[in-house]
Amino acid sequence: MRIEIVQLYPAEMNIYGDHGNAQVLRARAELYGIEVVTRSYEVGCDASMLEGADLLLGGGGQDAGQAGVADDLGRVAACLRERAEAGVPMLMVCGMYQLFGRWFKTVEGAELGGIGVFDATTTGGTSRLIGNAVVDTDWGRLVGYENHSGLTSLGAGQAGFGRVVQGAGNNGRDGVEGARAGNVIGTYLHGPLLPKNPRLADALLRVAVARGSSGRSNVQLTSLDDDAPVLAPRDDAAAGVLARWDDLAARAGAAAAARPR
Repeated sequence: MRIEIVQLYPAEMNIYGDHGNAQVLRARAELYGIEVVTRSYEVGCDASMLEGADLLLGGGGQDAGQAGVADDLGRVAACLRERAEAGVPMLMVCGMYQLFGRWFKTVEGAELGGIGVFDATTTGGTSRLIGNAVVDTDWGRLVGYENHSGLTSLGAGQAGFGRVVQGAGNNGRDGVEGARAGNVIGTYLHGPLLPKNPRLADALLRVAVARGSSGRSNVQLTSLDDDAPVLAPRDDAAAGVLARWDDLAARAGAAAAARPR
């Protein structure tokens, strides 16, 4: 089995190390016996790279970088919306989460258009929401690190990614963290997110594998027990490595959750 992972705009949208999510997915996939090809999609790249992706990732960046990315994102917005509607799993963090909404207005008042995968709007604030965060989700309790000044509000029918246990979430007011539309997740959780939360990493891989191996577009992140095969380590050595990683993730997550903000 082979899957293709595409990281969106890593040159501009990676100031918090969110490329680590791609590294974790690749490493875990290889231990499950899955061949992985990773590609970087930058400003000006051909949209055909997106059309061939089995899993898409995006990270955080500064407002200045987001402006250039927003222009290029508009060029491929229809393609990305089509891929989202087709059920391609995606994880969009911080700045890319904001641009997958309807719009982001900077603290200076400039408005950057989003691509509308999420019914969400973001307004730049004058202070930052910073610290370890704990969120209850459909994939269990997740731990990450938030560092954002943007305040995101979801539309009335827009599902969140999770409920805040510790931290600020989307805006520090409504107790919601991130957004989810089908198999697309938007979140403010850095860290990077997936090393401390292997259950979510494996869920994303399972959807990518199930869609790629069967051509099915109806595999959903929230019903994986019914719709996707269980990932199996390629051998006993791989199983041992995964068990050690998962133990380290659990201990790191517990330590992070216990730290004061």
